Amino acid sequence: MNLVLGSPDVAFRGPWDRVNIIKVAPSGADLGRGLFDYHLDFPGKAVAPGCVYDEWSHRLNKGHAPMTYARVVTDPTHPGQLALQYWLFYVFNDFNDKHEGDWEMVQLNFDAATAQQALATKPALVGYSQHEGAESAHWGDPKLQLAGTHPIVYPALGSHANYYTSGLHLGRSAAQGVGCDDTSGPSTELRPAVHVIPTDRAAYLREYPWLGFEGHWGEEREGSYNGPTGPNTKPQWTEPLTWANDEWRDKSFTVPAGTALGGTATGFFCGAVATGSSVLTSLVGNPSPVYVSLGVLLVLILWLTSRTRWQPTSPLPLEHRRPWGSIVTSARRMYFGHLHLFLRIGLLFFPLGALITAIQYLVFRVSGLNGLVDSAGSTNAVVDFLAIALGVVLTVFAFAVVSGATAIAMVELDAGREASALDAYRKTLSRLGPLLVAVLVAAVIIGIVGLTAVGFLLGAFLLVRWALLAQAVVLEDASALDALQRSSRLVRGNWWRVASLILFVTVVALLLGPLCGTLLLFVTHASFDFINLVSSVVYAVVLPYTAIATTYLYFDLRVQKQQEGEVAEAEDVRPVDAPAANQPA
Repeated sequence: MNLVLGSPDVAFRGPWDRVNIIKVAPSGADLGRGLFDYHLDFPGKAVAPGCVYDEWSHRLNKGHAPMTYARVVTDPTHPGQLALQYWLFYVFNDFNDKHEGDWEMVQLNFDAATAQQALATKPALVGYSQHEGAESAHWGDPKLQLAGTHPIVYPALGSHANYYTSGLHLGRSAAQGVGCDDTSGPSTELRPAVHVIPTDRAAYLREYPWLGFEGHWGEEREGSYNGPTGPNTKPQWTEPLTWANDEWRDKSFTVPAGTALGGTATGFFCGAVATGSSVLTSLVGNPSPVYVSLGVLLVLILWLTSRTRWQPTSPLPLEHRRPWGSIVTSARRMYFGHLHLFLRIGLLFFPLGALITAIQYLVFRVSGLNGLVDSAGSTNAVVDFLAIALGVVLTVFAFAVVSGATAIAMVELDAGREASALDAYRKTLSRLGPLLVAVLVAAVIIGIVGLTAVGFLLGAFLLVRWALLAQAVVLEDASALDALQRSSRLVRGNWWRVASLILFVTVVALLLGPLCGTLLLFVTHASFDFINLVSSVVYAVVLPYTAIATTYLYFDLRVQKQQEGEVAEAEDVRPVDAPAANQPA
């Protein structure tokens, strides 16, 4: 704290004037006067932090050991017990609720009336602060890791919420924090220097006058972006044991390694909350670009819907030109007209979830990567990437197989024959080799070119160009490379039309599974495995519809190319002596 107070980079502002600075480099004595609703102001802008706070913090702390403030305190409502608290200060909270200044703490409860008695016994309970709440552990609990007699604490990246283990922790309330706290390794061991705060108020104010500050340890902002008040304003400062009994919970929600489909719902939850928070933060900091972007998006949606026709909706015949909107409505009629058939085709996503979980277990727990897991934490960034990538790749393969089976079933219906999911899969499996090779080649190429910003655009372009490869393999008996070329020829000249339909149908369908799981995370306390199972169920229901729409698009483009070919052929076979269309006979 001595590094922050007295620093010429820190300003002090009063409640009557939010703009002008009362003092530069305020001291502990300045804060010790109470000064309710005053604000410290650090370099940078909380809602648009960039690297300012990180660089400033490193510059402040260079050559200085990390520090914690320890305090022994009793609670009048719990005689015969006391608490040992460790308070830690961070200059910036880089989480979803970005704000300057962040106070966190660790508390050990003892069944002892005095500090001397506490030294002769073990703590009864330990609590780690996490956002507006805390998580508890009994001494000897397996999750409580110790270095000798010292508890090991894993602060989350950005939020500084304290956890007992290395991993990814999800919060669904103010007490837990809304979003994902990442404490995954590799970690750096720190042993902070301890400064002991006297128990008596008069004594600690003499030694640490800033503990009398009743204002905010950070710049003024609206809502959760406002700088927090200090330890002395918290209920645990004067009633630590009452706070522990009322507020502590016995566990946090940790994402298990190797969840179905690569943790689809939980991964989407983390990304959705982070994205939504970023948009809200931008709206608070500078609302104009956000309003403009939303306005442009709305106009674009209205323009696209007005540029197409939603009729006719007849699902048959397949070999028919259809407007963009008619493809959507025809797919709806085909899907609900043969609902049991397409639901049975979608059931592939259930064994897929089990397969992914089993493969992830073998890869990360049985194979040589087990050492990586044990040394770096089960949700180390490398392991995270491998697990998620594995789930995504297998899901893409499964969607290609579902698309192939759906296309075959639709052809059978178009021919007036009875279609079954089993027959559709049997015929698809006969073409499984070229289909999987085509998907693998496309995935590898798109993945490689997508590693850069420019390559990402090229990857998106190729993704649309190859969107019809499954239909080309199973309906035209094309080889893997021929299927990629055939899809490219069909899409050529129609890229924007195909891209908009893919975005409207495929992307929305792929988002529905994790979106439903995310909503369940907010409204229930269901296990993460169950929530990811729900995501798989949603996939089984909605992705066959996506495959139907894509198949309609395939036939639409095929008819278009045939018509263009007939026109070209008619022009090529025109008699030599026939006059051109623009010349007189």
